[in-house]
This record gives sequence, C-alpha cells and structure tokens, in this order.
Amino acid sequence: MKDRLKILLLNDKFILVVILINSVLIYMQVAGYEDKFIGSLDMVCTLIFLFEMIVKHSEYGFREYWRDGWNRLDGTLVILSLPSVAALFIPNEYTGLSLFMIFRLLRVIRFFRVLHFFPNFTKVVQGFKAAMRESYAILLSFAVIIVIFGLLNCSLFREADPEHFQTPLRSIYAVFQICTIEGWYEIPNTVASYYGASSVTAEFIRLYFCALLILGGIIGMSFINSIFVDAMVADNNDVVKAKLEEIQKTLDELKEKSK
Repeated sequence: MKDRLKILLLNDKFILVVILINSVLIYMQVAGYEDKFIGSLDMVCTLIFLFEMIVKHSEYGFREYWRDGWNRLDGTLVILSLPSVAALFIPNEYTGLSLFMIFRLLRVIRFFRVLHFFPNFTKVVQGFKAAMRESYAILLSFAVIIVIFGLLNCSLFREADPEHFQTPLRSIYAVFQICTIEGWYEIPNTVASYYGASSVTAEFIRLYFCALLILGGIIGMSFINSIFVDAMVADNNDVVKAKLEEIQKTLDELKEKSK
C-alpha cells in the first residue's frame, strides 16, 4: 500500500490531474461558489501536493529536490498554500481579516504548477532568459527615456492636464501610454484644449506629441520587439545553421567522391 501510494505521488500524470481539479476548485472559490465541500476538496488537493513534496524529499533527498528549478517552484507554492488550509479552521468572523484574505488569495498561485507540464515550456523559459540578457540594456534605455519625457511633461503640462501630468508618476505613465499607442490622441487633445484648440500653441503641442508617438511608440517599440524576438529565436537559428553546415559538408564529401 505504501509503495503504491509512493508510485502514485511520483506519477506526473496523476499530479497533473490533481492540479487541473484544484484549478477548477480555485476558480469556483474565486467566483464565489464557496461551500464546505469545495473547501474540503481544495484542502485534499493541498494535502496531496504536500505528501508529494514529502515523498520526493524522501526519494531524492533535500538538496537534490531543491536543486531542481521546477521542484523549487512546486515546493514554494505548496508552502505558500499551507496557510489557506489553516484558514479553513478559523471562525468565519476572523476570515475577513486582511492576513487571512492574503492566505486565501495565495491559493491562486497554484495555477503556476501546471506550467511545467506544457510541452517545450522549459525551452520557452530559456529563450526568454536569453532574450532578456540580449535586450536588457535597450529596455533600460527605453525606460530612462520614458522617465525623462515624463518629468519634462510634468513640468510643462501639469496645469493643462492635471489628470495625466499633475505628478511625475502620472506623467511617466501617460508617456508610457502614448508610447504603447494607448490614448495617443486623447491626451494631446486634452492638453491642446487648455491653450485653445485652434491656437498656435495647441498645434505645436500636437506636433510634439506626434513626434513622441513616432519616436517612442512606433520606432522605439518596434526596435525593442525586433531585438527581443531575434534573441528569442537565436537558438533555433543556431540549430538551422548547424544543419545547413552539416548538409554542406555532406555535399562537399559527395563532390570529392564523384571526382
């Protein structure tokens, strides 16, 4: 019996089924369909994850378990979800406290456990890491430019459009909106209307925001996307290049034999 339970808990397919069931239960709880039966099933799923972690510690050892990246993710999620089990035994008048609300919300992060069952997800993560290494300097430079224009716009248009430029943080967010082509015409029109919709100042303001949109939103974002995507597919390009070199080598050998 003990060995069967051990084999079951080490079976990835069984754990995937439990994760999917637990995801449905979490969805129902967040949607407001909470009752004792759903809460009990949720607790059973959490206990299964806990026993799985214990069995893996026994099977692989503490260091070997936490050395694996996915095990670190699974173990961390299990530990973070344990307080939600304790919350089931707390009287209702105390479960509304912010501390217990946080414990209950932590259940949602268990959705992340399903990620490492997706095909080639590890390669996607590795590609994302490589892309970040290649493009972090560009991203930081773009962020600095947004901050600079955010501070500049805050100084220039604080009175004209306090909703977007009253504080530096609001102004930075407004510049980010424009660079992502979100609200790119509402914000300039609001600022221009302060100076008179048909005044010369209003026209220059519109030209200024158009230039900001083109440089930051169209050229800047396109440049960042191209670098990021190129870094993401760099490994695939290396594989294709290696195969082409192998084919070329084979063709050269065939030419030599045919002489």
